[in-house]
Amino acid sequence: MVELATLLTRCRSRDDLAWEALVRRMQPRVYGTALHLLRSSEDARDVAQEVFVRLYRHLEALEFVDEGQFVGWLLQTTRHAAVDRIRQIRSRPPRADVPAEEASLHDPGPSPEEASLAGDRQALVQRALAQLSDLNREILVLKEIQGLDVKEVAEILHIPQGTVKSRASRARLELARHVLALDPSQGA
Repeated sequence: MVELATLLTRCRSRDDLAWEALVRRMQPRVYGTALHLLRSSEDARDVAQEVFVRLYRHLEALEFVDEGQFVGWLLQTTRHAAVDRIRQIRSRPPRADVPAEEASLHDPGPSPEEASLAGDRQALVQRALAQLSDLNREILVLKEIQGLDVKEVAEILHIPQGTVKSRASRARLELARHVLALDPSQGA
């Protein structure tokens, strides 16, 4: 795999293949972060696209010392875009429901068995995450799911590192309690 610094340098020279490789490499993290914050795959896709457009437009002006700094910037940009999307959603009137006969029910995803096994556990964790405070949820998403270190999370959320550590610990315990409350069989 090409080092991120090399990939960014090639992207700055408008190498289309390098740009495609960068997007493929970072898209799961950007989309995942947006999805955890927005809880809507459609909104998360829109936010991810917006983040990559911002990155492309500002690529030449951005300087990163290492991969961690770049990933931190990218996830912080994702967080800001998601918060902006939440504000937009709250300020617009609700959409009308689509009649059932007009809805598409085709799902090109995994088989029903695979989806059931993976989806049940993921849905359980998502429901439990939704019960956490916004700050605790963001800390867990950035630290545990996105794999950022304490310092990067603290910088993104503009809070002290000690707060990240203590909140992350409490949030994991709180998440476990919510998971067990939602499905007591998970404790067995």
